[in-house]
Amino acid sequence: MRRLLTLALSSLLALASWAQQALFSGNEIVSPEVKEDGTVTFRLYAPKAVKVEVTGDFLPPAKISIPEGEMEAPGVASLKEGKNGLWTYTSQPLAPELYSYKFRVDGMDYLDPSNVYMCRDIASYTNIFIVEDEPGDTGDLYSVNDVPHGNVSKVWYESPTLKMNRRMTVYTPAGYEDGKHRYPVLYLLHGAGGDEDAWTTLGRAAQIMDNLIAAGRVKPMIVVMPNGNPNCEAAPGEWSRGMYKPTFMGHMSPKPVASMEESFPDIVKYVEKHYRVLKGKAHRAICGLSMGGGHSFAISKMYPTMFDYVGLFSSAIFLGGSNDRKGSALDQMNSDPQFGQEMAALFGARPKLYWIAIGKDDFLYQVNADYRRFLDAKGYPYEYVETEGGHIWRNWRIYLTEFTQKLFK
Repeated sequence: MRRLLTLALSSLLALASWAQQALFSGNEIVSPEVKEDGTVTFRLYAPKAVKVEVTGDFLPPAKISIPEGEMEAPGVASLKEGKNGLWTYTSQPLAPELYSYKFRVDGMDYLDPSNVYMCRDIASYTNIFIVEDEPGDTGDLYSVNDVPHGNVSKVWYESPTLKMNRRMTVYTPAGYEDGKHRYPVLYLLHGAGGDEDAWTTLGRAAQIMDNLIAAGRVKPMIVVMPNGNPNCEAAPGEWSRGMYKPTFMGHMSPKPVASMEESFPDIVKYVEKHYRVLKGKAHRAICGLSMGGGHSFAISKMYPTMFDYVGLFSSAIFLGGSNDRKGSALDQMNSDPQFGQEMAALFGARPKLYWIAIGKDDFLYQVNADYRRFLDAKGYPYEYVETEGGHIWRNWRIYLTEFTQKLFK
């Protein structure tokens, strides 16, 4: 017994010694190094590597083909090997923004061991960094600044429609817990492959809201970010299904008992019962990116008196039915009597803002253009924003920033 205790103590001392060494020696490599001129230097110690690259959205994008067309992929640049196996690359001056990247060593992807800041997008992790130039720019907006902070909670709610308990993320603005004031609500929806964590990690929603509210550019509001996969309780690893690997569209198996659109009133009922909110369509907004834009499109027309503000970000507009429907999206809209009736009811309820935004190179550009032509022909009012770039988080963060400044006026 004494011998076992001695061995255990020796093991603990060895682990403690290793931890102390890691703690106090530190990692001397600085990567990424963001410089005042906006250039960024990446460094990786890889003495046995033959080829080291960095790939990320700070580089000119590459084009890849998908069934829907072309979309942007992160660019790639080569690092140069210096003394003692240290590889380096310095970028061109970058505009203020949040950027993501990872290394590729002899064909294998690696995170930067010198950078503890990272995000998960579906099943992929990338490191992140922020470039700032001056207060109020995009990089500053996505940063944690010395302003009053709201709280972000992970909330479980019962969905009778989906027959399960589900988790969502809720942002409450600074001062909510100590006050009695009631707030309007924005329902913010993620894209395919995402979950209730996407908008707070990749989208920087809490930082955006904190900074915009503190600057007086946005009215204080509650932001509800649900899980848009109707057969999932929560993000991967956060519910009883276990630590499965998430996939882009794998969330749809097994088949859900109801759609996200059909179950959405469960979310609204929970929020209005458990939070101090202003009720009624004048105090509700909904928006989302890609699949979440499609959900916002469908939910708003399914419940035409629920929201006064609707935002479609790079929206995956889907009319339903089989995949072999003939003709363009515009032809399908014009020939579908149910769709026409739903749209007439939606705009008959006179929403205060119907807002559409998309990048010029987005693979969903054409279906959104067809949808705008339908709205134009019917005389339905909307606001439209077109940006550079494609189906990327850089655009969606901008859209959230612009859309929220138009709400609840």
